[in-house]
Amino acid sequence: MLDVLGLEPDDERVYRALLGRPNATATLLSDVLLASRGDVDDALSRLVGWGLVTRSADERFTAAPPAMALGSLISQRRDGLRMAEQALVTFAEEHRAAMTGDSIHDLIEVVTGVDAIRHRFLQVQHAARTQVRTFITAPFVAVPPDENTAEPVAIGRGVHFRAILDRAALAEPGIVTDAIRSLHNGVQLRVADQLPMKLVLADADLGLVPLATTPDGEPGAVLLHRSGLLDALDALFETTWRTAHPLELSGTGAEAETTAERSPDGPTDLDRRILALLLAGLTDQAVATQLGLSPRTLHRRLRHLMEVAGVRTRMQLGAHAVRHGWVEPH
Repeated sequence: MLDVLGLEPDDERVYRALLGRPNATATLLSDVLLASRGDVDDALSRLVGWGLVTRSADERFTAAPPAMALGSLISQRRDGLRMAEQALVTFAEEHRAAMTGDSIHDLIEVVTGVDAIRHRFLQVQHAARTQVRTFITAPFVAVPPDENTAEPVAIGRGVHFRAILDRAALAEPGIVTDAIRSLHNGVQLRVADQLPMKLVLADADLGLVPLATTPDGEPGAVLLHRSGLLDALDALFETTWRTAHPLELSGTGAEAETTAERSPDGPTDLDRRILALLLAGLTDQAVATQLGLSPRTLHRRLRHLMEVAGVRTRMQLGAHAVRHGWVEPH
């Protein structure tokens, strides 16, 4: 557990044993842990150096309070990570300067295999300083949406995320739940009728684009550095973003269903999600499945919204919803 702070497994075992045994001797710890005296002595020496353990004049050891001792180590590690991030920016700038004018082989890296693509996908997001832009299409081969651990970390650093979902991807199990989570984290989401590819862009410096599966069945991708091709992908994303439909969701299906019964005079969170998904092009069945509703409940909510809006058709309802701010305008 404490290896992230630089401690060895033996160090952690000795420290935890000392937590309930103040003023213990090395011999006692050796007996309790069924470890050799030499290993215990080495661990105690390291722990004293870390400031996690104090040694008395008569060679008795006591664990320092965890909140103080471990808290100090965690703070030091945070400071170190911040310095590493600053160094990353400097190194990235030096690398970009060195790459300018280099051969095409230095600007394009071919990546093969699920693990390698996943690693590069996360690296690209970690390298972003201001923004990450993505095209999201199904199937999810290397990194399912709910396994993108780099997104919340980058958002925590102040990186802005914009993502465009292929409409067909909205029918994938769990995708709406993941969209809700991303929206709550500040990600901007839009839906396009059809996307030409998967794509990840970090600032204007890096891009990851999948390739066709190799003859031996492994997926492939290319990592692009700053170049004319990357500029073209940048323009493609921005053009697609302008014509894509904004997606606004919040909460969970069950939570919103309860709210719907308490707010008969206007659209609830559930109603807004229903409208957003229908305007994005999903079928009634797909919307009901994604939101955990029965078709009967979905149709009941739509009838209620049409009565509130004073319209007779779904097309009129969609126009009314956009005009009155029930969903973000296209």
